[in-house]
Amino acid sequence: GHLVESGGGSAQAGGSLRLSCVVSGFTISTYCMGWFRQAPGKDDEGVTVVGRDGRVKYADSVKGRFTISKDNARNTLYLEMNNLKAEDSGRYYCVADPWAGACLLLHRGNFGLWGKGTQVTVSS
Repeated sequence: GHLVESGGGSAQAGGSLRLSCVVSGFTISTYCMGWFRQAPGKDDEGVTVVGRDGRVKYADSVKGRFTISKDNARNTLYLEMNNLKAEDSGRYYCVADPWAGACLLLHRGNFGLWGKGTQVTVSS
């Protein structure tokens, strides 16, 4: 499988960005899909996941501001980020795993497929 992220960039605090992850090699509707991020000098953090059944889970830090969605026809995953904060800055990674249980926890060890990431910088 191949995951390619795009849509990162710079934004002001309070602004919005939309990330995309185009997938090839497998069908996203049959995988647990998600987004992780890593800020400089910090461990990566699970942001959100969406299961095969459409159930979603969000990190407390992004609840009410970020929305994960997927377009099965386009085999593409999205992350809509609103009301951005400086602490949202980091490299955002699209992740995937065929194991349904991967979506039970925002744990990096659950995901076997990772994209190369896209950088998000939020200035206050």
